[in-house]
Amino acid sequence: MNKLFLSIILIGQLTVSQNKLTHEVYFETDKYDVPVTEENRLLLFISSLSDIDIESISIYGFCDDIGASEYNLKLSQDRANAIKAIFANNEISESLISNVDGKGEILLKIVDEKDLIKIRGLNRKVEIIINPKPPKTIQEKQTEAAVIKKDVPEQIKGNLKIGDKIVFENILFKTGYSTMVSESKPVLEAIAKSLVERKDIYFTIQGHVCCTQYSRDAVDRKTKKRNLSVARAKFVYDYFVKKGINPKRMKYVGLRRLFPLGGDPKDDRRVEILITYVKEP
Repeated sequence: MNKLFLSIILIGQLTVSQNKLTHEVYFETDKYDVPVTEENRLLLFISSLSDIDIESISIYGFCDDIGASEYNLKLSQDRANAIKAIFANNEISESLISNVDGKGEILLKIVDEKDLIKIRGLNRKVEIIINPKPPKTIQEKQTEAAVIKKDVPEQIKGNLKIGDKIVFENILFKTGYSTMVSESKPVLEAIAKSLVERKDIYFTIQGHVCCTQYSRDAVDRKTKKRNLSVARAKFVYDYFVKKGINPKRMKYVGLRRLFPLGGDPKDDRRVEILITYVKEP
C-alpha cells in the first residue's frame, strides 16, 4: 500500500448529520478486497453501533473515473457486497440493510488539477449510511421493563426430563459481544437462583448468534475471535458458577447460527439450556 493510499484512508471518519451516521471505506485501484487498515476502521465503526437501535442501513459502492462504465459498475457493486459481508459476519442483520448498490464511477470535480490523483483515490470507496430509530421515551423503556417474562424459573421448577430445552427468552446480548444488555441481568439472576435450588438436573448451556452468513459463528468484538456463540455460553456458565451452581452439573457449547428462530434477529443472540440428566428422587 503506498503513502498516498495511507493518507487517503485517514480522511474517512464517523460523522453524524441529521441523525444519520455515515462511514466511508476506501479501496485500492481495481480492488474490492477491503484493506486491513480499512477493515479495522470499519469494525471500530460497527462496534460504535452496539447501543444504537438501527432503522435501516444503506451501502453504496463507487469507483474513480478510470475504466469502462460497465467494468466500474460491477466493481462498485463488488465493493458494496464486500462491506455487506463484513456487517453480516459481525451480527448486523441483513434485514436492516435496505440498499446494497454499486453506483459506478464518480465524475471528477476538478478543484485543483494538482490533486487529481488524490481525488480519484477518494472516489474509490463505499459509503455507509446508518438511519437510527427515534430514541425511546422513558415511559416506553419502563413499559418494556415491566413486561419482562419470568416464566423460565417456573419451567426449571417444573417436571423436567432428559432432552427438554429451555430458552432463556429474556437473556439478550449486545450485538457482537458476549455481555448481556442491562435489562437481562435480573432475569439471569432469577434463573440462577432456580438452578441452585434444583440440584437434581444436569444441563448443557447452548450459545447462539444471529445474522452471520453460511451458518458461521460471529466475531467476538472484544477478543476478535470467531467464537461468539461459545463466548456467550461461557459467559452464562461462569455466571452460574459464581452463583453457586456446581460446575459438574453443567457444560457449555457454541452452536453458531445453526438454529435461527426466524423472528427478530435479537432473539437469535440467545442462550438456552438442554437437560442432559435428571437424578432419580
